[in-house]
Amino acid sequence: MSIWFKEPDLEEINSWKEGTILEHIGIEITAVGDDYIEGTMPADHRTFQPYKLVHGGANIVLAETLGSIGGMLTIDPDKYICVGQEVNGNHLRGVRSGTVRGRAKQVHGGSKSQVWEIRLYDSNDKLSCISRLTLAVVEKRS
Repeated sequence: MSIWFKEPDLEEINSWKEGTILEHIGIEITAVGDDYIEGTMPADHRTFQPYKLVHGGANIVLAETLGSIGGMLTIDPDKYICVGQEVNGNHLRGVRSGTVRGRAKQVHGGSKSQVWEIRLYDSNDKLSCISRLTLAVVEKRS
């Protein structure tokens, strides 16, 4: 059973990145399943900190992106928007090269708030970061 308000369109979703941090650091949405969304981010000069590891903040950008887009896809976009209230991350393994892949799954989908768990993996499918995102669901202003 799908959690999405309407059938997600990957091409449309990826068009949302134009002119944003997602475009700047190379985040791509790569898959949407019945109850998850996945995306990737390069582990390169755009996302590194001085030790040539993926910056913790870049991990959080990927995590919040996946959860926020997931949240947006579960609501009626003519009536509501989702905005971040809190995000955290535990960085478990440094990533020095390749790609960071993330998968976001909704833990709670209420009428006023949502909670998403996002797991990030390195190119060898080893868990590198686990994150939780809380979104507020608010009525759209005209």
